[in-house]
Amino acid sequence: MTDARVPKVTFLGKPGCHLCEQAEPVVREVAARHGAALSVLSILDDEALQRQYGELIPVVLVDGVQHSQWFVEAQRLDVALAAASRA
Repeated sequence: MTDARVPKVTFLGKPGCHLCEQAEPVVREVAARHGAALSVLSILDDEALQRQYGELIPVVLVDGVQHSQWFVEAQRLDVALAAASRA
């Protein structure tokens, strides 16, 4: 039996973003349920992220790959993290 790997989840948003405020608790809850390593970053702190994602936030990355933007569906993120844990 192999050990489950720890998926890495990155949440990109910015202060004052109402969609970010709605999505972040969902991401935190799902990431915690899967024991994922979670990083929460503001695009305002990184010019490259700001250029890349601008008005697409919130954005969720799973293991560095974009999983969602604007809206986060808990069930879809659950499935992605379960699969990432087995990869």
